[in-house]
Amino acid sequence: MSIRVLLSVEFCVTHKTYLKGAPFYNAWDTVKNQKTMGKIFSAMDWFLGGVGLVTLGLGAIGIINIMLVAVSERTREIGLRKALGATRRNILFQFFLEGAFLTVLSGGIGVGGAMLIIRLLSGVQLPQGFDSPKIVPVSAVGAVLSLALAGIAAGLYPARKAAMLEPVEALRQE
Repeated sequence: MSIRVLLSVEFCVTHKTYLKGAPFYNAWDTVKNQKTMGKIFSAMDWFLGGVGLVTLGLGAIGIINIMLVAVSERTREIGLRKALGATRRNILFQFFLEGAFLTVLSGGIGVGGAMLIIRLLSGVQLPQGFDSPKIVPVSAVGAVLSLALAGIAAGLYPARKAAMLEPVEALRQE
């Protein structure tokens, strides 16, 4: 037995603080506590992953809306390009490229902002037991690529809508 357990048993016996049939000491189960902490962190990972997916989905909806507005505002331009010989593939590629550019640019701005905040936090004295935040490059690249894929997928519907416009009808709209 360790000295701590012996002292605990001696304290309980001399001060009569124990209950009949109850153990004299309270054991600390490191394995059980580690498993509990593992479950807590796994639950946090799942929760934050879900929040990230919902945010990504909402961002894709925003991109669809922005691109649909771009298509409706540039209907005459699309009609003129098609009247001058642009194919559906050309129009599709133009809007597809715009959607991809918007998402990669916004993802880069987001990662850059996060890096700036982390740089500012690195100078702050944190309490004992807390590490300063860090950006994992693989995670940052993965976030920007997943945002770009979501943006490309979200830009396909507006791009297809623009490509399907008939030149005469597009030129007629105001």
